Amino acid sequence: MKNWLFGLVTLLISQAFVQASTAFSDANVIKTEETIAIEAAINHYFHGSAYSDKTRLQQAFHRQARLYLEKADMAYWELPASDYINLYKAENQGKFNGRIGRILNIDIEGTLATVKAEILMPARQQRYIDMLLLKKLDGVWQILSKSAVGKASHYNGKRILFILSSAHFHGDSALPAGVSFSEIVNAYDEFSKAGFSVDFVSPQGGALPLAYIDTSEQKHKQYLYDRDFMYAIGHTMKPEQIVAKDYRAVHYVGGSNAMYGVADHPQLQKISMEIYEQHGGLISAVCHGTAGIAHLRLKNGEYLVKGRRISGSPDEYELQDRPYFKQFPFLITKTIEERGGTFLYSPRNTPHIEIDGRIITGQNQLSSAGVAKAMVALLNQEATKQP
Repeated sequence: MKNWLFGLVTLLISQAFVQASTAFSDANVIKTEETIAIEAAINHYFHGSAYSDKTRLQQAFHRQARLYLEKADMAYWELPASDYINLYKAENQGKFNGRIGRILNIDIEGTLATVKAEILMPARQQRYIDMLLLKKLDGVWQILSKSAVGKASHYNGKRILFILSSAHFHGDSALPAGVSFSEIVNAYDEFSKAGFSVDFVSPQGGALPLAYIDTSEQKHKQYLYDRDFMYAIGHTMKPEQIVAKDYRAVHYVGGSNAMYGVADHPQLQKISMEIYEQHGGLISAVCHGTAGIAHLRLKNGEYLVKGRRISGSPDEYELQDRPYFKQFPFLITKTIEERGGTFLYSPRNTPHIEIDGRIITGQNQLSSAGVAKAMVALLNQEATKQP
């Protein structure tokens, strides 16, 4: 009785999040143009401050903008935008100074917007949080004010790309499907603790359909109420926004919806293989996320999984008499084995991780943290070998 009730509650939560995510995604469409324009203004600031490009900074800031900062001997340092821009010397233009910027969240109200941004300076072990106020004037978004606070940081500036499905349903059915929240947060938490930044991409971009959320689970609750984290998975990037060379690894997240729209997506395939083959990065997957790597091919035409030890959600553990299973476009175990891979797994509800060179895979959500830890260890090991 207890298991049946828990299953029903989980299904209802999943359906609620599917509906909420769909509504959220529809709302994002209305704001797309404004969001893109705001992001463009912030990217002028990111680039200008990272490469001493005064032209880009002048595009970012309104001419009467004010900045409220702090420095070693002053807890409160106010200066006009013109003075701030002049801090960047012409002789340094085009030279990267180590500043890495990222938008954490955007809130838009008509012609007014607030942006929370992160500035990492790994060489100095510093992290700054910028709070920016923007206004749309004469059709252009510009920064009216900026305040910042900084503190010591362990973030190293290296980035991991999470690949997730946008599918809200199983195939063409009305059966709800979603991304496993556990698999997102368990891996994300390990990467964050190790100093890596995480970005999210999905075939359609925007809000993700989420499943298997348990607010009695401490880590679920921690991230469910983390505004910056939830903004990120509510505003995933589209494949065309991704620059592959910026990432050290890709991580395919599971949940039953991972069977749809990811494995056969040509842009996502190209991103993963560029990271792996051209930039020496890692490819990883967990549970149904392993479906995402089943079709990947090397430059020589061979499948990535050929001759590799691979784990994921085994076909044998699917409820093959249920309607959802009939929607699957292919089977994970069967496909991996047909393409020359060795598919390995353990008893139900136990973690299982396979590390085969730069390919790391896990059986289920209990394996997510372990896969992330193995990736961190390998990435740190490679970093020590670099001159």
